[in-house]
Amino acid sequence: MEQKDPFRAIMEHMREDRLAHFRVQNELALKGKTLFTGSSLMEQFPIGELLMNHGMHTAVYNRGIGGFTTQDMLAHMEEQIFGVQPGRIFINIGTNDIGAPDYRQEALIENYRNILKQIKGRLPETEILLMAYYPVNELAHEAGDPMLDAAFKTRTNENIQKANAAVCELAHELGGRFIDVNQGLADETGRLKKEYTIEGIHMYANGYEVVFRNMKPYLQED
Repeated sequence: MEQKDPFRAIMEHMREDRLAHFRVQNELALKGKTLFTGSSLMEQFPIGELLMNHGMHTAVYNRGIGGFTTQDMLAHMEEQIFGVQPGRIFINIGTNDIGAPDYRQEALIENYRNILKQIKGRLPETEILLMAYYPVNELAHEAGDPMLDAAFKTRTNENIQKANAAVCELAHELGGRFIDVNQGLADETGRLKKEYTIEGIHMYANGYEVVFRNMKPYLQED
């Protein structure tokens, strides 16, 4: 019998636990509010603190799950989207697809298309905002981390820019809205500023502050 990777087993347990929590939280969620959903870059978004710091009282539910891909979201649309019944959705999903060794942009966009079609079918009045993928900085981590070294082979700013263009086209195709809230995140080389990032991919709160300031007009819209 093949022995299961203990790290993968732990991650799977954490994701299942988070999904279980979402099922219960969704029963209590106010309907028609704003939803943040996606992978770890959305899960780690300190939206509650930032709203409070900016004196905003918008209700935002966060249903991001670390490590999720577009395929994972397709398998858990109820927990990540439909159970909340939101009036507005901000989506940031697909960066883990880009970081996978078998990454193909066509597969990413096809999964994303299926996600949007399901949302349009179940929640036809909901506003859908597709967030641009953030830049990365492959120089911000110490060499020798096998997971990061592998991720940065395909999770490049070139691939991210191409994927952003494709997601923008997808938004126009299916009646969503593509929003680029990355202004101020990158340095003069186009890389995510080192002071904003933990290891070249995930961000500290100061990076999210930049994103939030760019997002404010979309959060304030009626």
